Amino acid sequence: MAQSKGYKKFMAMAYGLGAAVVILGALFKLMHWPGASIMLIVGLGAEAAIFALSAFEPVGDDLDWSLVYPELAGGQAGPKGKKEVKGDAQGMLSQKLDDMLKDAKLDANLMSSLSTSIQNFKGAADNIQPAVDSIAATKKYSEQMSLAAGQMESLNSLYKVQMESAARQAEANKAAADNAEGLKSQMESLTSNLSSLNGVYGGMLSAMGGK
Repeated sequence: MAQSKGYKKFMAMAYGLGAAVVILGALFKLMHWPGASIMLIVGLGAEAAIFALSAFEPVGDDLDWSLVYPELAGGQAGPKGKKEVKGDAQGMLSQKLDDMLKDAKLDANLMSSLSTSIQNFKGAADNIQPAVDSIAATKKYSEQMSLAAGQMESLNSLYKVQMESAARQAEANKAAADNAEGLKSQMESLTSNLSSLNGVYGGMLSAMGGK
C-alpha cells in the first residue's frame, strides 16, 4: 500500500499543499495581515505530520545495475576484446574515409592538378606584388606632391603679403621724401625772407643812425 501509485500521488500533493500554506502564512505574517498566525500553525502542523508519516515509508528495492553493466559487479572486460573492438572501429573508419574519397573522386591526378593550380596561383600572386608596390609608391609620391603644392601655395601667399608690405613701405618713403623736399623749399624761402628782412632792418638802423 505504501508503494502504490495512489499513495505516492497523495503524499506528493500533501507536500505541495502543506508547503503552499506555510508560504502563504509567512506572507501574511510579513505583511501583518489578519489570520497569519493560524495559517502558519496549520501549514507547519501539516508539514510536521507529513514528514512524520514519511518516516515510516518502506525503503524500495534498489535496481541491480550489474545485470546491465557487469563492470559494476567487479568484472573486467578482457583487453583482447577491447583491442579487437578498437581495431574494428579503426577499420570501419578507414573504410568510410576510403569510400568518401572515392565518392568525391579524389585521386592522384586530381591532387596533382590541385597542387599545380596552387603553384600557379602563388606565381600570379608573386607577379602582382611588384604592381602593388608600384601603386603604393605612386600613391606616396602623389601625397608628397600634394603636400609640396600646399607648401608652395603657403609660400606664394607669404610672398604676396611681403610684396604688398614692401609696396606700402615704398609709398610711405616716397611720401616722406616729398614732404622733406617741400620742407626744404620752405626753409630756403624762409631763409631768403629772413635775409631780406635783415637787410631792410639794417638799412633802417643805418638811416636812423645818420640822423
